[in-house]
Amino acid sequence: MFTSKDVMELRKKTGAGVADCQKALKETDGNMDKAVDFLREKGMATAAKKASRIAAEGVVAAKVEGATGALVEVNCETDFVAKGDQYKEFVDGVAEYILNNDVADIDALVAAKNDETIAATAKIGEKIAIRRFVKYTAEAGVVESYIHMGGKVGVLVEVEGCTCDGAKELAHDVALQIAAAKPLYLNASEVPAEVLDHEKEILKAQALNEGKPAAIVDRMVEGRVKKYYDEFCLLNQAFVKDPSLTIEKLVKSYGDKMGKTLSIKRFTRFEMGEGLEKRNDDFASEVAAQMKK
Repeated sequence: MFTSKDVMELRKKTGAGVADCQKALKETDGNMDKAVDFLREKGMATAAKKASRIAAEGVVAAKVEGATGALVEVNCETDFVAKGDQYKEFVDGVAEYILNNDVADIDALVAAKNDETIAATAKIGEKIAIRRFVKYTAEAGVVESYIHMGGKVGVLVEVEGCTCDGAKELAHDVALQIAAAKPLYLNASEVPAEVLDHEKEILKAQALNEGKPAAIVDRMVEGRVKKYYDEFCLLNQAFVKDPSLTIEKLVKSYGDKMGKTLSIKRFTRFEMGEGLEKRNDDFASEVAAQMKK
């Protein structure tokens, strides 16, 4: 059995229609993960990065000083507060604290900033929650950040091989790329085996459901796996400013111009509210109405 809440959750995860979500849950005895796979196999859902629809409010902020950079997400209840100067000042202070202190993990950060968070909550009038952060210190390179849409998306990236202006320019281009193209991995070797195996199962089912001959399905799957790499692996992606270049070729071209060997060591992309949800009465009513049909 499944409920209208299950249908609503599946629709948020996949973007599929209500009727299709109902059918998927029925066919999989209400198993959410299997229902997602069912919809993908039928071509009703995208190959999606598994995050739910963005629903929480807040800000992603960054600070970079020298070879060290910090990226942090702090959530609040309304967009109105997120745009306010008091809230932005608090978030900026959190980023500054991360930059200048050794912070073991998110629990340690929340504990260290607890009194200030309580004070800010009382002053602003909304619940404030420090959600996640990363901190990079480059040993032989540069760290660059990029904040998009006033804090809706934030990126931190480290480029190794040089501390020169060219490396900084490359890091900026790559940060823009990450913000726009949403890579999940640096390269194909970083894709976990279980993720790749699961993806191949989905792609094979898609090909068979399209009526492709079984004899060529495996070859088609390999071709589609390459497309998966091209979409989700940063070095494989087409450069947004010049699609004739992959990011791997872009990095090499910068290095060749400077006579240096450059590489992207790591990156993080935060999208504000990613994976969080808040109540949407209209959406819930829509699903409930469809369930009664």
